[in-house]
Amino acid sequence: MALSAEIARAGGTPQALDVTAAVTLGPDPAGGFRISEIALTVRAEVDGLDAERFEGAARAAKDGCPVSKALSGTTITLDAALEQ
Repeated sequence: MALSAEIARAGGTPQALDVTAAVTLGPDPAGGFRISEIALTVRAEVDGLDAERFEGAARAAKDGCPVSKALSGTTITLDAALEQ
């Protein structure tokens, strides 16, 4: 929902969004495991935005996400692209 809102704020209309998150667990120095990395991949069909404005909207959605904020000690990467 945040991505759709950011796309609309940038002047676009989402037609299709495909979002995946690959989560990596690693050892926690305190014992057990922790989430060490999250790789977000977004592929989208969007009317009204070029690739640069779409990537900016996706970045804004990631940066403003409450989960991203809560996991601020975790590396979260974003690979966002428009489908042709």
